[in-house]
Amino acid sequence: MLSQDRFDKIDRMFNPRSVAVVGASAKKGGVGNDVLLNLIKDYKGTIYPVNPKGGEIEGIKAYTQISEIPGEVDLVLVLVNAKFVPGVVDQAIEKKVSGIVIISAGFKEVSHEGAEIEKEMARKAKEAGIPLVGPNCLGVINATCGLNASFASKICKPGNLAFISQSGALCTSVLDFAEARQMGFSKFVSFGNKSDVNETELLEYLADDPNTAAIALYLEDVADGKGFLDIASKIFWDKGKVVLCLKSGRSAEGAKAVSSHTGSLAGSDAVYNALFTQAGVQRVDTISQLFDRAALYTTQPEPKGKNLAIITNAGGPGIMATDAAINAGLKLAQLSDETKAKLAESMPSAASLRNPVDVLGDAHSDRYQIATELIMADPNVDMGLVLLTPQSMTDVDNIGRDLPAVIKAAGKPVVCAFMGASAVAEGVDALVSQGVPNYTFPEDAVNALGAYVKLAEFRALTDREYPDAAACDVEKAKKIVADYLGDADEKYLTQADCRSIFECYNLPLLASGVAKTADEAAEIVSKIGAKVVMKVMSDDVKHKFDAGGVILNVEGPDAARAAFAKIYENVEKNVPGAKIDSILIEQMAEKGVEVILGCNRDAKFGPLVMIGHGGTYAELWKDVAFRLAPMQKISAYRMVRQIKTFKMLDGFRGAPKCDVAKLEATLLSFATMLVNHPEIAECDINPLIVHEDGKGCSVADARIMLRRVK
Repeated sequence: MLSQDRFDKIDRMFNPRSVAVVGASAKKGGVGNDVLLNLIKDYKGTIYPVNPKGGEIEGIKAYTQISEIPGEVDLVLVLVNAKFVPGVVDQAIEKKVSGIVIISAGFKEVSHEGAEIEKEMARKAKEAGIPLVGPNCLGVINATCGLNASFASKICKPGNLAFISQSGALCTSVLDFAEARQMGFSKFVSFGNKSDVNETELLEYLADDPNTAAIALYLEDVADGKGFLDIASKIFWDKGKVVLCLKSGRSAEGAKAVSSHTGSLAGSDAVYNALFTQAGVQRVDTISQLFDRAALYTTQPEPKGKNLAIITNAGGPGIMATDAAINAGLKLAQLSDETKAKLAESMPSAASLRNPVDVLGDAHSDRYQIATELIMADPNVDMGLVLLTPQSMTDVDNIGRDLPAVIKAAGKPVVCAFMGASAVAEGVDALVSQGVPNYTFPEDAVNALGAYVKLAEFRALTDREYPDAAACDVEKAKKIVADYLGDADEKYLTQADCRSIFECYNLPLLASGVAKTADEAAEIVSKIGAKVVMKVMSDDVKHKFDAGGVILNVEGPDAARAAFAKIYENVEKNVPGAKIDSILIEQMAEKGVEVILGCNRDAKFGPLVMIGHGGTYAELWKDVAFRLAPMQKISAYRMVRQIKTFKMLDGFRGAPKCDVAKLEATLLSFATMLVNHPEIAECDINPLIVHEDGKGCSVADARIMLRRVK
């Protein structure tokens, strides 16, 4: 959490009373001159150019070093060659400035030596209590106070969207793109290598920024997973602000190969999807998508439902929008008879009064206004889309100028899709300048509305508390884990070994025993008194079924002896040289739907929990969902319903419904176990059989890889 002092200093970076530009230059076209001119253009505070030659730069007295500056300095911009930057940071610390932004590059992004220098600068700044942004960044912009402390060619217009980017080069494109869409920003910052100030601290600062209604992020990684989760969750649920994120590096090529099912199914990006989902951060795939949604979220109220009304002056676009709406999970609103009657009084007889409502190609502004007002007043309508194609009789400019007042009065989210380019340009400008988002194509508009509905539904979710772990015997489990690990760095636990740990967390286990001889197997089967499954327990046999190490429906002592011998024979044949520890004998579970629970442990984010389609084909179907532990109750609820296998759990084609409540409880206990025992590096329960509703679940097979925490 940000201390009040650090919060105040970050705020001072965005609202400085004075800025020192170290590396300011009179050389036209250089960064030192461009940044200085950017500041001079709109910033009203005091500017101190710093250059070893002194003199004057752009008509402002220059100082040879920071220590010569007579007054206090809030913000220091560093533009000099990388080899001089550490000395500048030392001077800034000695001057007791409020913040430092290092635009200069040449640090950890180029060499190990650069990384060490960067680390040392950050250490000194943090020790002095001075926030440091960068190095290798664009800078910071606050249009509200005219601050363009960056090398972006122009300052953005003021707005209520904050933009945080790990990439400086991307920022210049984003600024140009936003200008074309008439979008403004409350704060705009590129933090580059994030040697000190990172995305989590910036999010925490923006959480309480009164000028920020929504936050857009471009990230390549997240420095502090738990901190990010806590702050982003607070912003979304407690502060009511939207966070959008474009995260690069999604490809599977970036994934580490691990031996567990979970690792092979996760891919490189699963941990980030889990993080964003749990934090209430809406992930986007493109810059265009990011701004499509941001334009909507920062101008229109949140939808109360998913019923969409479409108003159009052409049939084709209305059909396109309808198809897109269904694909986006929306519904076409059923207009009330009263609304249809009022429309019939106001529209031409040829107009279609069913949703989509076609006001015809000769519609002028008055017809669009009346239709929009009547339709958006209908209680069955939650949101609206106004389509326009520029036909010869269409007064596009007037429609664009007059519609926003009607839309604002509706109190519901309404967007437009004026389709075209130059023919609709003035009308679009009129719409956007009055706070109505416009989209070039109906599909883009509908997809943004669909995303807004999902966001509103997510915000309304309850059960965000963590499960009560009071019934778990954590201390006993810790001792068992320690005993198993002993002096080793790594220890593989068979299903039989896992049982004692699972018992401490009340995971649903079947009656069982472990046999090292055929006679012991016969005795155990007699005691269980029911059909059993017999499984080989061996570190060397990872896939028991494939090796012939599993025999089902064994009943009676004689059958147990025969199965015992057969397993040894199969394993010797299929996995030559495998060392067999024992044979696990377990009561056959009742029928049910098989799922897999799994975990591997990310070095930065901790345990990543998985649920998916279970059994021998888990890796083939790859029907999985992931979350980070610890997990809230709502996470388990949503995970179970995210996988396609849920249809089977919910009684597909008349089959009995399964005990989903017990599955959710088991998933939460599983996640709690992983949090309490960081030595559990990997764990799979496959399958977990989910029985008919009211009959619980059964762990049918499991494995754990323990690894010493260093």
